[in-house]
Amino acid sequence: MKTVLVIEDDLALRENTAEILELSKYKVITASNGVKGVALAEKHQPDLIICDIMMPELDGYGVFEALSKKKSSKNIPFIFLSVKSETQDIRKGMNLGADDYITKPFTDEDLISVVERRIERSYKTQNTETKSSPVIPEVIEDEIKTMNDLKNYFEDNGVLFEFNKDDIIYREGDHTNYIYLIKKGAVKCYQIDEQGKELVTALFKEDDLFGYTSFTHNAPHKETAVAIQATKLYGISIIEFMNILDNNHKVVLELIELLADNLSTLKDQLLEMAYSSVNKKTATTILKFAEKINHKPGDPIKISRSDLASVAGIASETFVRALTILKNEGIVEADGKNFKVVDLEKLRKIK
Repeated sequence: MKTVLVIEDDLALRENTAEILELSKYKVITASNGVKGVALAEKHQPDLIICDIMMPELDGYGVFEALSKKKSSKNIPFIFLSVKSETQDIRKGMNLGADDYITKPFTDEDLISVVERRIERSYKTQNTETKSSPVIPEVIEDEIKTMNDLKNYFEDNGVLFEFNKDDIIYREGDHTNYIYLIKKGAVKCYQIDEQGKELVTALFKEDDLFGYTSFTHNAPHKETAVAIQATKLYGISIIEFMNILDNNHKVVLELIELLADNLSTLKDQLLEMAYSSVNKKTATTILKFAEKINHKPGDPIKISRSDLASVAGIASETFVRALTILKNEGIVEADGKNFKVVDLEKLRKIK
């Protein structure tokens, strides 16, 4: 039975959280303030800690920093509790290196989902690394010369992660623990704007690398990544990845070229969003998704209309109207939530 420590000064919330966890077969230890929480964490070594941010005597930041300095507790997964209005508090907590956060009020499903995911990820990490010092394979200087060499290294030495459709791989604000290579499946990255609207920022397919934020230090992710199909990833720790770059300068040049290509593609996308017609934006977005997630040109595109509209930079209703026009012209066929391209050449010629 896994043990969870809940540190929360609100009695009702503390008891309610403990009850939800106990019903899901977790052993729960509770503390009413940060000072007691630190003492209980050191004594019991729980499998996970859930901690409120704003508390008397010692706040959540203080608890996290105190436990991070101790060898016995620095690797315990740590989740902050925060009300939705405390955006800056959440950001500060994630920048300190916390594993995740839960906003209050939360549902039973929200709580259990985050707890299960973090405990499972911690278990996988412990099976591939020692807690005190990760075992990093020795990298021979200039052994990795090309992107293909780098991807082979991921497959030979990386940690295998498996995600179901709609599983979160990492959240905005999570620290960059791994760089990923997609072995199978597809991934989208998105941000949430001030109105709560999801904005898709990137799409990745099989054989793509993603998850990097900085090649010089461990910076927090600026977007959330989610599997849009059943997905398998190989992950290399950020420390190991930086070691590879330090010792293999030729592959750094190829990586720079890849980033330059991505930047050029992004510029083209921004220009298209600004100046193209609605029909052109719709056609280009469909082509982009077909390229990213389809193995064959005629395969159905199994993706939500809202995701497609987000990438196109138009409202979902506008996208659906444009899609209807393409359907009436015999360029695409729609079947429920899925659709497929019937005439690829006509789609490419849309203006």
